Amino acid sequence: MKWASAAVASPNMSDALARAAGIIRKQKLDSELDCCLVFFSTKYEDSFSYLPALLKEHLPARVVFGCAAAGVIGGGIEIEQTPAVAIAAARLPEVEVRVAQVDTDGLPDEDAPPGVWRNWLGLERADPALITVLAHPYAARLDALLAGMDYAFPTARIVGGIAGAGQSASEPALFDGSDVRTGGVLLAAFSGNVAVDTAVAQGCRPVGRPLTVTRCEQNVLLEVDGQKPLHYLAELVESAPESDRSLMRHSLFLGIRAEQAESSAADNDYLVRNLVGIDYARGILAVGAPLREGMVVHFHLRDRHTSAADVRQVLARHAGATPAGALLFSCLGRGKRLYQEPNYDSRAFAETFGDVPLAGFFCNGEIGPVGNATCIHGYTSSFALIRPARN
Repeated sequence: MKWASAAVASPNMSDALARAAGIIRKQKLDSELDCCLVFFSTKYEDSFSYLPALLKEHLPARVVFGCAAAGVIGGGIEIEQTPAVAIAAARLPEVEVRVAQVDTDGLPDEDAPPGVWRNWLGLERADPALITVLAHPYAARLDALLAGMDYAFPTARIVGGIAGAGQSASEPALFDGSDVRTGGVLLAAFSGNVAVDTAVAQGCRPVGRPLTVTRCEQNVLLEVDGQKPLHYLAELVESAPESDRSLMRHSLFLGIRAEQAESSAADNDYLVRNLVGIDYARGILAVGAPLREGMVVHFHLRDRHTSAADVRQVLARHAGATPAGALLFSCLGRGKRLYQEPNYDSRAFAETFGDVPLAGFFCNGEIGPVGNATCIHGYTSSFALIRPARN
């Protein structure tokens, strides 16, 4: 198994693609490519229809797919808000890559057997190690789709992101082979001699103590440990250092512990969600996720220093198994906007794993696991670390 990656900025998509393909060829993958993922700037919107033909000319591969993005990642650099192309290319001996396109408006019943889901998805093999998900930004019911995929493929690692596009559901954002697509979701299942680790950096740290939801209504948190959540927060603010008090004004989130996690769950077993409303008079708040009584929750803070430490910590957990290649799906709110310097997550990856090819894009929502459930995130970097299952 051998991977290569590249990213090139240019006002002309054909030029960027040709130059990126040239960089890939110099990395000497030695024979015909099995798989090529291409991430291209939304600023090339007028040229999208030419992309499949250009790829056949410059970098032919057995399986080709990708999406539009607000920014692209490859070759150790992250190119944001500038017309650019990033490519991940691979030789994958003894690996089958199957791409399918689905329309999320007509999902199977949530209680349908796994075989029904696999047949509907067009991915009949039950044993993929990795499924990448590239979703059009207007795709409906993405949460339900991911839950069905977890059910149908319990051993797969599922990662990906929501593509970039303009203001219309009819604008193209995905492509597969010779087809440019204007909606739905692209899935690519990798089966055979392939193993995958995932690393999801949510960029937060917990503050205070874990709490149990004792009263709630849908996504409204009414009580934690028998008291109003804002009453608890007032106590937390009173005891917090000044630096944390400042962050609580604009960077406070609620982490929801994954149901499969143990009572001693690690910080990354919390799904971090936005606070979407506060009722000061009643002492309650609303969260960007459904709640139920008995859930364990924990307030979290986010800043660039926490995010920088978090991405290094989650990558370090996998430092003993160096990947052959990797994919990165990062929030468009990270990058220079968060770190105030370029290429931070890519540099953290390189400092952990060395000269391993990495490629990906800046997403409108990132997809990756928390516990045993695949979730849609925000402000997150979701890595897929790919290697042979056997030598």
